[in-house]
Amino acid sequence: MRFWVFNLIVFLVSFQAFAQRETTPVTKTTLVVLGTAQDAGSPQINCTKNCCRAIFEGKKRQTPVVSLGVIDPINQKQFLFEATPNITQQLRILKNNAPSKVNEIPAAIFLTHAHIGHYTGLMYLGKEVMNAKQVPVYVYPKMKGFLENNGPWSQLVSNQNIDLKLMDKDNLVQLSSELCVRPFQVPHRDEFSETVGYQINGPEKSALFIPDIDKWEKWETSIIEAIKKVDYAFIDATFFSGIEIQARNISEIPHPFVIESIALFKNLSDSEKDKIHFIHMNHTNPLLNPESKESKKIIDLGFHVARTGDRFIL
Repeated sequence: MRFWVFNLIVFLVSFQAFAQRETTPVTKTTLVVLGTAQDAGSPQINCTKNCCRAIFEGKKRQTPVVSLGVIDPINQKQFLFEATPNITQQLRILKNNAPSKVNEIPAAIFLTHAHIGHYTGLMYLGKEVMNAKQVPVYVYPKMKGFLENNGPWSQLVSNQNIDLKLMDKDNLVQLSSELCVRPFQVPHRDEFSETVGYQINGPEKSALFIPDIDKWEKWETSIIEAIKKVDYAFIDATFFSGIEIQARNISEIPHPFVIESIALFKNLSDSEKDKIHFIHMNHTNPLLNPESKESKKIIDLGFHVARTGDRFIL
């Protein structure tokens, strides 16, 4: 009995602290981490492993699918990167971080690619839910065609729930006086669309966002050089190592293992390592647990693991 009372107290205290962090309005252009899990979130469907069992039993909180939000309090706007299945809660978290006059519905949504965790939240903009009016959604050409020509997404276009905005490779998208975004293409499993990463530029600092990519060496750009050009780097950490995915063919899901990224970044200066925040973690990835030895190792090495609710001045 004492054990359960203690756990309840710990949960309530941690929840109160998290809620307080969410509801303090920002005063500068700010990036907010809205989710850190791989497309299916954590827990994952049909998972009976320890990583999910405690969440299903209500002993741990679930982890939302990877997403970033940016608040521009000067122009009273907020922007969303990725439309995940958790979009309802994520937009409310973002709004709770923003000044009261900022509209909860984002002034624009930026998508990376057509894998389920990154775009299916668009369905909540449709007539079955809020019947939104021309929410700008920024995409590359193949993604635009996918949404226009495949139901139910095509209905969002024909009903003008969303307004697809075509981005040009590497060209800046000016969103406000305080914020601009540079898209770029990265190699990934592009069955239905390209895969896009973003450099998000605020008035003071900038952030790199690459939640999904194949091995770093497949990208024509050096990830080390890309990191040097920004102040924060939120990068693919789907799997900590190959041990997690013994039941799957790794050639079909060739993400950079975290242990590979650590080896690649080992000679970076402390200030460069400090920029790196691992994100987009599979439900099996021990980095989802802040108390795991793997999470502590990342911190000891000078890197970071992104956590839902983290805020960064841009």
